Parts: sequence; structure tokens; C-alpha cells
Amino acid sequence: MKPLTCFVCCFFILSMSPLLSQTNYDESKVPSFEVPDPLMTFKGKKIKTVKKWEKTRRPELFHFFENNVYGKIPKTLKIDSYTILEQDDNAFNGKAKRKQVELSFKNNGKTLRYTILLYLPKNKVKAPVFLGYNFYGNHTITEDKAVFISSAWANNNESFGIENNTLTEVSRGKRTNRWAVEKILDAGYGLATIYYGEVDPDKNDFTDGIHSLLYQQDQNHPKPDEWGSIAAWSWGMVRAVDYFEKDPDIDASKVIAFGHSRLGKTSLWAGVMDKRFAGVISNDSGCGGAAMSKRKFGETLAVINDRFPHWFCDNFNEYNENEEALPVDQHQLLALIAPRPLYVASAQEDQWADPRGEFLSAHYATQVYHLYDKEGIETMEMPKVNEPIHNTVSYHIRTGKHDVTDYDWENYIKWANAYVK
Repeated sequence: MKPLTCFVCCFFILSMSPLLSQTNYDESKVPSFEVPDPLMTFKGKKIKTVKKWEKTRRPELFHFFENNVYGKIPKTLKIDSYTILEQDDNAFNGKAKRKQVELSFKNNGKTLRYTILLYLPKNKVKAPVFLGYNFYGNHTITEDKAVFISSAWANNNESFGIENNTLTEVSRGKRTNRWAVEKILDAGYGLATIYYGEVDPDKNDFTDGIHSLLYQQDQNHPKPDEWGSIAAWSWGMVRAVDYFEKDPDIDASKVIAFGHSRLGKTSLWAGVMDKRFAGVISNDSGCGGAAMSKRKFGETLAVINDRFPHWFCDNFNEYNENEEALPVDQHQLLALIAPRPLYVASAQEDQWADPRGEFLSAHYATQVYHLYDKEGIETMEMPKVNEPIHNTVSYHIRTGKHDVTDYDWENYIKWANAYVK
């Protein structure tokens, strides 16, 4: 999340912060550190087989990330009901079936609803699907006038015409550049997207999203080891898969979790939480996503926890300016997705998200994929810009800034065709 492109803050104000003024963009100033071995247990035992990985090492890594980074979900909460609000079998210039499906959840006398916008290839039965959140409402990803405008809270954005935290018609189609819907449909895939603010508004307030449905009596904030917003958004993606298993037009065994920036962190954690995701894509996810924390390059744990205290669980604050104390790093998070296909992508101008740290995470995670006889990022030498490495674990760095482009989607589709089976 490069400051110039972050939608909730102003670079000129944040650059006055002592933490940000110390931001390192010099590779020679990256501290030396030991890369935690994903195949060495916390007790020092080497993992050599898939069985030991799945029985011993994977669970202990998962529980560390769950209790100390993203936060655990207090209890199970399934879909109470779903409603197809609208559908059209001749959408998107006749190429797609469009559905708008509302999922409802009830607990503690409260109800939460969010809407999935689906575009599915018109002439395909049981379509595979890319699932990802959007930042400003389902109506922003398309010019389609039939797509509903969410009434959920939104961050103000003058260029999108968003004032008083309210989404309006002015912002329709403002993010079509990030969603290559036609390319996705032409390749035989569907696209499912959700406005993330309907699951949990992106602000430091745990009273108005999904959290409050799972509070104990007199609780108004998650416990130190309980879920922050990233885990809440990940939960929403998992529940969407529950719905896909009921939809005859979707191949629920081929759902690919996609996310950009903070929602790339989200797609990674969703892919770790639920093995039903057939593949996972992290686009410019940076700190707390694919980038290695111990490098202290670009955005750091102290900065992200200070600016966005609601994203992670409170226990994660223990490692602010104390990354060396972390017994794990983000390559081990990526390893938890094995043996399922994983794509990590970076942008050349997005130094805030530490492209090299993202690349190295994919490289160091690869040794776990080797247990399953899968190939990944086999070298520590970064590829040239716009020269992707495609394996079960894939990586590219493209020209440009913190964004999602047609180039990204073209590579994700090519990778999915080859590895998501």
C-alpha cells in the first residue's frame, strides 16, 4: 500500500510521522536476519514428509498466525439464508449470466448481510470462479447499470464522488480498470466480487461489522488473540464458497481467491484458513501479506499497526519495531497454502510493498511445495520486469505502480489454466 495510492490517508500528512520518516528503501540497509525454516518445528525437529508437515508443522504454524497475527474467529457462524436479488442471463454484452446474491447471517440478535456480484460465462456449465473483494462497491467494477449500489459505510474519496461515507451513482464504473471482466469471461472463468465494507467497514470500530455478531455478553472489542478486519474479510470469502457449493452454475472445486493490497493479505489468509480454495493470488499485498517482515523494507509492522490498528489482532503489536523476535515470517504463511497453486505479484514502482520481500517469500515457501513434488520459485534472483515465472508457485513484477492491470489478469488466467485443475 504505497502512500500515494492508499485510499484512506494522505501521504503529505503521513510523511510527517517519525515512523514513516525512517522508512527504508535502500536494499543495503536491510538488516541481516535468519530466515525461519518452514520445515523446522518450533522444537527444532526437521520435517521431511508430507505426513509430518500436515500433522505437525502446518498446524503449529497456522495456530501461531491465527493467535498472533490475524486473530482467531471466536466461533463458527454459517449462512442463515441466501437470496438471489437479481439475475440476467444476457448480461455484459450478451457474454454473461449476472447474479446478485445476498448472504445473511444472524446471531446475538443482530443480522449482517453482504451481496456477491457474479458474472459467469453464458454458455459454460459449472464455471470456475475468481473471487475477490472490491474497495468501493460492486457498482464500481463495471458500467453495468443493473448492479446495485451498497448502502454500507465507505471511506470518503473525492475523485470517486464519495462524501459523508456514502456510495453513490457517481462512482459507478470508476474501477473498471482493475477488473478485466471481459478477459475473464472469454477465458471461461466467472468473476465473483464483494464490497468489503459490507462484511466489516474499514475503520477502527468493531461495533458495526461482523465482529459484533460473535461477541460474548458485554464485549465490544475482540480479545487480543481474536480476529481483526483482515480475518473478518477472509471469513467472508470462506462463506462465499459455502454459497458457491449450492449454486449449480459454479464449480466450487475451482474457486481462486484473489486480492489486491490489504485485500491481497485477505486472500492469502482466506486461502490458508480454507483448503477449498483451489488457488490463491496475492497482488501487491506487502507488509502482513506476502512481503517478509524481518526485512524492514518499505511498510513495517509498526507503521501498519499504527495506521490500521483494526487489521490484525492486538497480539501482533508485540512485534512493532521488534520483527527480530518473530519466530515466523510471511514465507511460512505462503507455505501453508501448499500444495495448492499460489501466485504472488509485485509492481516495480510499489516499493512500499517491498517487491523483493514478496519475491523472497515465494522462494522460501517453495521448499514446502517440494514435499508435494511441486515446482515454485527455484532461484533467489528476481526475474526481470514483465518476465513472469510460472510454476505451481508463480511470481511476476511488472512495470507501474500499486494497482491491478490487464497484464496482471492475463498472467493470472494463464497460470490458472495451467495449474488450477
